[in-house]
Amino acid sequence: MPVNPGIEYQLAEEEFHSASTTEEKLKALQKMWSTVPKHKSSEGLQQQIKQKIAKYKEASKKEKASRRSGRSLSLKKDGSATISILGVPNSGKSTLLKKLTNANVLIADYQFSTTKPEVGILNYKGVLLQIIEIPAIIENFEKSEKGPTYLAIMRMSDLLILMGDSLELVKKELEDNDIYVKHLVARKDEDAEKLKERIWRSLDLMKIYTKQPRKKHDYPPLALEKGASVRDLANNVHKDFVRNFKFARVWGKSAKFEGQRVGIDHKLKDEDIVEFHTS
Repeated sequence: MPVNPGIEYQLAEEEFHSASTTEEKLKALQKMWSTVPKHKSSEGLQQQIKQKIAKYKEASKKEKASRRSGRSLSLKKDGSATISILGVPNSGKSTLLKKLTNANVLIADYQFSTTKPEVGILNYKGVLLQIIEIPAIIENFEKSEKGPTYLAIMRMSDLLILMGDSLELVKKELEDNDIYVKHLVARKDEDAEKLKERIWRSLDLMKIYTKQPRKKHDYPPLALEKGASVRDLANNVHKDFVRNFKFARVWGKSAKFEGQRVGIDHKLKDEDIVEFHTS
């Protein structure tokens, strides 16, 4: 007899995969448990869910205990995206962070020189991207003192950069901890400019400029997800732009001709320039 999970279970499973915090993961797992078919053919699946619920309950306890003891890390998302650099000891994480952001980090030839997350900002053509170097990945990372906290940072990231050494261990730790964030593999000797381009492409973002009538476009650009519309841009600029919207003019790849007059649902493309007209 097949398991045949229903639509509610499938939605809960999608919620679990996209969750970015331990608490969100736990809630999704509990939904999966409540909706999974309870019969002999699903016993294996039921057991997996129960084990994961126990693991995430334990991780949640550790995170709460860390916050109560004052040892928790306060890392807020900054910029248009957050990217975490992962690797084993001496894999070149600190060197890469410095190359990408000019952050003042300790670079040493001994293991575990990074003892807390280091943060820098990458300026990609005016778009600011937060880069976080996670302390070295080891086997059973979630059982290390601050493993659950570092794993939470990885989950909330928009992209992971995996350093080329010992990828099997890093990927196994990600899989064991149900982290399904997009990733790319980098080498410590990789050209920084080429890597910046790869990072940008992997984020699926686009740069959109705004302008006022009879003036040059503003700088820096705004970063929006690919496929975003004039409405999405207006919401990012000011809510009144949506409420009082009359039309917009667009220059760039999405326009049939320069300065095309478009409606609020017009889809934008990378490096478009948009001029709002309101009532």
